[in-house]
Amino acid sequence: MATDFKSIPLIDISALLEKSDDPNMAQDQGVAQVVRQLDQACREAGFFYVKGHGIPDSLVKEIRSLSHKFFDLPYEEKLKIKLSAASGYRGYQRVGENITKGIPDMHEAIDCYREVKPGMYGALGEAMEGPNEWPHDPRNFKKLMEEYIELCTDLSRKIMRGIALALGGSMDAFEGNRAGDPFWVLRIIGYPGASVVHCQEMPENDVGCGAHTDYGLLTLVNQDDDITALQVRNCNGEWISAVPVPGTFVCNIGDMLKILTNGLYESTLHRVINSSPKYRVCVAYFYEPNFDATIEPLDVCVKRTGGTRKYEGAVYGKHLVSKVLTNFVV
Repeated sequence: MATDFKSIPLIDISALLEKSDDPNMAQDQGVAQVVRQLDQACREAGFFYVKGHGIPDSLVKEIRSLSHKFFDLPYEEKLKIKLSAASGYRGYQRVGENITKGIPDMHEAIDCYREVKPGMYGALGEAMEGPNEWPHDPRNFKKLMEEYIELCTDLSRKIMRGIALALGGSMDAFEGNRAGDPFWVLRIIGYPGASVVHCQEMPENDVGCGAHTDYGLLTLVNQDDDITALQVRNCNGEWISAVPVPGTFVCNIGDMLKILTNGLYESTLHRVINSSPKYRVCVAYFYEPNFDATIEPLDVCVKRTGGTRKYEGAVYGKHLVSKVLTNFVV
């Protein structure tokens, strides 16, 4: 459960990544230190920065640059990949179309999901069926985003191995029928500057994204380096800013990890308020369980939290679809 933390911890995970495929990684001193830091961060804040993550800084920056270029396009051009139910809720949303707790969010976005082929998950996956809607402009957008997604998926798997060890489980506790074939979500998000948000064409609201928790296991946030807008709520109700730290990702845990840990790790409320006059981009990658996985508390976590299961099992795909249908106006 989140504490009264006043700042978000920063963890160098390079030692973990170096040994992440070693069956004896838990015996390595460097790995053990990272594991302790991950455990403390997940228990106390549910948020942490990671450095030493291995994804080239040039690519991380290019992903944000491409996103800025897309959002700079004329509205009519962006609408060529408009999100709809027919597209499996993939594509472009204009400002105010994403809804958090009944209130329009002051951001525009491209929503992407791991491809769901027709009949792949039966009725469970029907709403999410379809390919992603990638823009043709800027050039190489699809190619670079897919390369980035692949790297984020691999990085997330390795971080989750560290979290599995932190909980006292085996390094592959979150693989197999839980997340051995992980679903993923990518949201490419643009937040208009404060002066634009307050113009008459926009709904009256200065919240770029309302307070919420994430759905899955682990989120990697790639945010502009020069604008502070992401805020995380501690147990006293104070909003703590996730000030950009160049060369890092902001990571946070989601609802499915809360269930798996029986509440030992909490998915923390967070929101976005862009008070800057500058346009802000954030590319959020969400690492999720297998789409059809039934997620329930791990035995080791039940023992660590008093022996009683606090959460019933949840089918990840059902949880995701319910959120998608609630959050999006199409």
